[in-house]
Amino acid sequence: MTEARAKLLDAATEHIARNGADQSLRALATALGTSHRMLIYHFGSKEGLLTELAREVERRQRAVLADLDSSLPPDELARAFWRRLTDEALRHNEKLFFQLYGQALGGAPGTAEFLDGVIDGWLGPIEVLLERLGVPEQHRAAQARLGLAVARGLLLDLVTTGDREAVDAAMERFLSLQNAGFLQT
Repeated sequence: MTEARAKLLDAATEHIARNGADQSLRALATALGTSHRMLIYHFGSKEGLLTELAREVERRQRAVLADLDSSLPPDELARAFWRRLTDEALRHNEKLFFQLYGQALGGAPGTAEFLDGVIDGWLGPIEVLLERLGVPEQHRAAQARLGLAVARGLLLDLVTTGDREAVDAAMERFLSLQNAGFLQT
C-alpha cells in the first residue's frame, strides 16, 4: 500500500467512525481534503474505499484481540474484547460492516473482496487465543466459530436496536454457558 493510499484510508476510517458512510464520494473526498478522482485512483470506487476501510477496521480489531492479556481469566478477557467491540465510537464502522456484508453477499459491484477473509480471517486468531487460554484442541475450531457467530450476531442486534443492555445481557449469558462448560463438550 502506498503512503498516500494509507493516509487516505486512515483519514477515511476516522471520518466515517465519527460521521458514518452515508455521503457521496465527492462529499467524502472534500471531508478528507482530497478529490473524488484521487479516491477513485486509490480505491477504484466508493464501494472499493468502503470495503478497504471495513477490512482495515477488522485488521485493527484482530490486532487488539492478539494483544489481549491472556493472563486474565477467560471471561474477563472476553468482556474486555466485547467492550472494545461495542464501544460507541465504533458504531458507524459496525453499521458499515453489516451493510457491506449484505451488499457483498448480494453481489453488489465493488464489494466482493469484502468477503475474502471475513470469517477465516478471524478463526485463526481466535483459535490461537483459545489455545493460550487452555481450550482443548478438539474444541478450538468449533468454539472459535461459535464465538465469532455470537459476537457478530449480537453486534448486528446492537446496531439494529441500539439496546446495549439487552445485548450485554445476552453476551453475559453466552459467557456463563461457556464458563459452565456447556459450550466445550
